[in-house]
Amino acid sequence: MNRSPEKSINLFHCLNELGDQSLVSEVQEYLRSGELSSARLSSTQWSAIVFIFLTSEQLDKFDLSKYISREQNQNHMTPDKLLLKLFLIFKCVINFNRLDTRVKSVLFCRLKGCSVTAEGCAALSSALRSNSSQLRKLNLSENNVGDAGVKLISDALKDPHCKLEKLRLRYCGITDEGCASLSSALRSNSSQLRELNLSVNNAKDAGVKLISDALKDPHCKLEILRLYKCGVTAEGCAALSSALRSNSSQLRELDLSRNNVGDAGVKMVSDGLKDPHCKLEKLSLCAYSRNVQKLKHTFISTETIIYIRVCQNVIYIKRTKYKNFLIICWLSCHNRSI
Repeated sequence: MNRSPEKSINLFHCLNELGDQSLVSEVQEYLRSGELSSARLSSTQWSAIVFIFLTSEQLDKFDLSKYISREQNQNHMTPDKLLLKLFLIFKCVINFNRLDTRVKSVLFCRLKGCSVTAEGCAALSSALRSNSSQLRKLNLSENNVGDAGVKLISDALKDPHCKLEKLRLRYCGITDEGCASLSSALRSNSSQLRELNLSVNNAKDAGVKLISDALKDPHCKLEILRLYKCGVTAEGCAALSSALRSNSSQLRELDLSRNNVGDAGVKMVSDGLKDPHCKLEKLSLCAYSRNVQKLKHTFISTETIIYIRVCQNVIYIKRTKYKNFLIICWLSCHNRSI
């Protein structure tokens, strides 16, 4: 018989209060085995598993990879369906035990490389919009969520109940379409997002322009943006430079490593950094030696701190009494001279 999550939780709660630990002992075996996706569990057993999660003293972090079988077949629940099942019961358990001090909130959800798709993102989106959600960090890196999945997460970011502050989407098959969804979310008054990692995605200049437009919005709270290996050229740097000069931008850290920005891109970013409105404190950037020379002269003239990293060496150039600025330039291996 399939009971509703609420009834199953009620039954488990009664057994727990009566001191019956048989169900807990039974489901702990599944947790230790890491085979939740292949387990055939009743609704009450699922409720017991989630209750154990939420009363664990180390639960501030939930890592799905610990509970997914590496040998997927037709008898295994997909990671998307496992997410849907878990988050539905998470919500019910938290609501049912709102006054139970043993029940803790999940603050960090790690789903890196768990084969999550847009279907799983729908479950995440619903969980993020729940008024009981306390999730602050979400790592979805190395999943095929695509633009469709990013749109679902972005819709959740606009919800006033969503408290997410850090979102990692490295290598998730995202294009400028997904960046458009994220840009819209960042401009929302409700979004609490402070850190966004879009590294190793096909965002390119079109996507970077959309994110840059969001950085200019007074509602945008983003402070850290990682665009490592995103196909950014000088055109994207022009958009970022414009954002850096905006009085509204809160950006403190920018990673443009492994992009073909060229001399023109370096100059545009440098121009943005000279602006008094620019709040950037750390810039990671790939550059050939001639680019570094341009940066070196730029920052000496603007009295900022620069660290130029060449392989394992760090060269200190100048200190300012007005602001601390860190720039990391990775030089090509075959061109190490400064």
